[in-house]
Amino acid sequence: MALTFDDGPTSPFTEQILGILRERSIIATFFVCGRNAERFPEVLRQIHAEGHSIGNHTYSHPYLYFQCRRKIAEEIDRTQDLIEKLTGHRPTLFRPPYGARWFGLYPVLRERGLQVVQWSDTGYDWQNKADAIVPATLRRLRPGSVILLHDGVRVAAPGTPANRFQTVQALPAILDGAVGAGFTFVSVKDFLPGS
Repeated sequence: MALTFDDGPTSPFTEQILGILRERSIIATFFVCGRNAERFPEVLRQIHAEGHSIGNHTYSHPYLYFQCRRKIAEEIDRTQDLIEKLTGHRPTLFRPPYGARWFGLYPVLRERGLQVVQWSDTGYDWQNKADAIVPATLRRLRPGSVILLHDGVRVAAPGTPANRFQTVQALPAILDGAVGAGFTFVSVKDFLPGS
């Protein structure tokens, strides 16, 4: 199965998540927002340095519905350029904000060689407390599951708190529960054709 995090990076929560993953030798995929990567470039570099995959989650986390191709391309390109500048690698993965897809999105992605990655399981960590995140995440796991959690809060303005404490609190039990059920974690890239 694959473990994915959206909306970061956000300090100190992304670093705490990285520490938990490091302790258990688990790899994950982080779908980052460009604006948050600008705020926390050292955290983005740490994600990359520790061997996790990085995907594009747009620059400012807009709904892509009713957006023109030019606006979609700007959101994606700005984040692609930033991630490449900070890590030396250009993402090949893309997750649309809110999972929302719009007809203008797919031509933009094809032109850039990006693959859409959605999810199959989530703990609803954007609204639940840790004791509810864990069972919600583990409830329907199966081989090939893609888990969605969050290490950031969309795109907050500088100085705006982004609290992912509940996700950090829930993560060890999620990982231990999945491993205890016989699952192993891989990068979401391992699920995609041609990877």
